[in-house]
Amino acid sequence: MTTKTTELGTAPVHQLLWKYALPAIIAMTATSLYNIVDTIYIGHGCGALALGALTVAKPFMDICAAFGSLVGVGASSLLAIYLGEQDYDKANRVLGNVIVLNVILSAVVMTVGLIWLDPILFAFGASEDTILYAHEYMEIILYGNILTHIYFGLNAMLRSAGHPRFSMTATIVAVVLNVILDPIFIFGLGMGVRGAALATVLSQAVAVVWQLTRFMDRSELVRFHRGIWVLDKGVTRRALAIGMAPFLYNIAHCLVVIIINNQLKRYGGDMAIASYGVINRMTFVFAMMVMGLNQGMQPIAGFNYGAKQYHRMLRSFYLTSLYATGVMGIVFILGECCPELVTRIFTHDPELISGTTRPMRIICSTMLIIGFQMVTGNLFTSIGMAGKSIFLSLTRQVLYLIPLLLLMPSVFSDPLDGVWWSIPVSDTLAAVTAAIMLWVQIRKFHTLIAEQEAWIASTPPEPD
Repeated sequence: MTTKTTELGTAPVHQLLWKYALPAIIAMTATSLYNIVDTIYIGHGCGALALGALTVAKPFMDICAAFGSLVGVGASSLLAIYLGEQDYDKANRVLGNVIVLNVILSAVVMTVGLIWLDPILFAFGASEDTILYAHEYMEIILYGNILTHIYFGLNAMLRSAGHPRFSMTATIVAVVLNVILDPIFIFGLGMGVRGAALATVLSQAVAVVWQLTRFMDRSELVRFHRGIWVLDKGVTRRALAIGMAPFLYNIAHCLVVIIINNQLKRYGGDMAIASYGVINRMTFVFAMMVMGLNQGMQPIAGFNYGAKQYHRMLRSFYLTSLYATGVMGIVFILGECCPELVTRIFTHDPELISGTTRPMRIICSTMLIIGFQMVTGNLFTSIGMAGKSIFLSLTRQVLYLIPLLLLMPSVFSDPLDGVWWSIPVSDTLAAVTAAIMLWVQIRKFHTLIAEQEAWIASTPPEPD
C-alpha cells in the first residue's frame, strides 16, 4: 500500500494516468453501457412513454447522486491530499467519516423523496401519461438509496487509496449483475420499470460487499478500525467543502434538466422529452469516459499538489485534457454524421427517430470543447480549491444555461429550436470562462515552480 501511494509522486505521469484512469474508464464505460442497455430494455419492453418517464426520473436520481458526490468526491480528494502529506491518521478518519455521512444523508434523501414523490416528479416534467412509470421506478431507487451512496463513496476512496483496479472490478460486478437481472425482472417476471430499478439496487448491494472486503484487510494502510467512526469536525468540514463543487454542479444540472423537461413538454410534448433522453444516453457514454479520465487524474493531481510537486500536477492535467478532447470528438462525429442510426439503437418508433435527428446535431455541435471544460473543473476539485471549483460548476448551469433556456425560445420562430440551441451556446460560454480561470491559475503555479527551482539552485549540496 505504501508503494502504491508513493508512486503517485515518483512514477512517470503518463504511466500513472493510464494506470489509474484505464480502470476508471473501463468501469465508467461499463456503467454507461449498462444505462444504455437499461434504456433499450425499457424502450422495447415498456414503450416510448416509459422512456420519457425515465428521462423525467433522471434528475431526481441525479439529486440523490449529488448528495453521494458531496461526500464521496470531496473525501476521496481529501484522502489523496492527506496521503501526499503523509498524514495517515487523518486519511483513515476520512474513510470512517465517508460511511457515517453517507448513511445520514441517504436516510434523509430517502425519507423526503418517498413522502413527496409524485409532486416532485410532476415538477420535474412528468405528465399524467408518464407519472405511473416514473413513480414505480423511483420508489425502488429511493429504498436502495443508502446502498447507492455507500457504493459510489467507497469506489472513490478505493481509487485514492491506490486500488483503481479493485474499484473497477466493483463497478463491473455491479454492471454485469445489472445486465443479467434486467431482462429477468423486466421480461421474465413481468415487473416492467420496477424490475429495472430492483436490478440496479441488488447489483449495487453485491458490489458494496465486495468493496468492504478491501477496507477490512488488516494489511492495508487505509482500512476500517476503531476510532474512525466518530465524525471529525475538521475532516468533515474540509471534505464537504471540496465536495460542494460537484454537489452544486449536480444540483444545478438537475435544476437545468427540470427546466429543459418542462420547456420541452411545453413546446414539444412527451416525444420531445423522450428525444432528449435518447441524446442524453448517447452523450452520457462518452461523458462517463471523460469522468473516468478525471477519476484517474484526481489522485495524481491531489497527491502531487499536497507534495508541492506542481509540475507533475500540471502534466497530469494537460494529458487528461488532451485525451478528454479526443473522446468528446467521437461524440461530435456520431451526433453530426449519423443521428438516425444512433436513435434506432434505442427505439423503433418512427416519430421519435425523426424528432431526435435535428436536436442531436444541435446539441453535439460543441462537444469538442466539453472535455476540456470538465477536466478544468476537476483540476480545481482535485487540489482542494473549493471556491473556484464551485464557481466553475455553476457557470454553465446557473449563470448561462438557465437564463438561455428561458429566453431563447422567444427568439426563435420555432420555440423548440430555442430550447435545443440554448445547450451548445451555454457550453461555449462556460468553456471560455473555464479557460480564463485556468490561465490565471497556471500562471500562479508556474511562479511557484520558478521559486522552487531558484531555491534549489541557491541551496548548496550536502557533503558526501
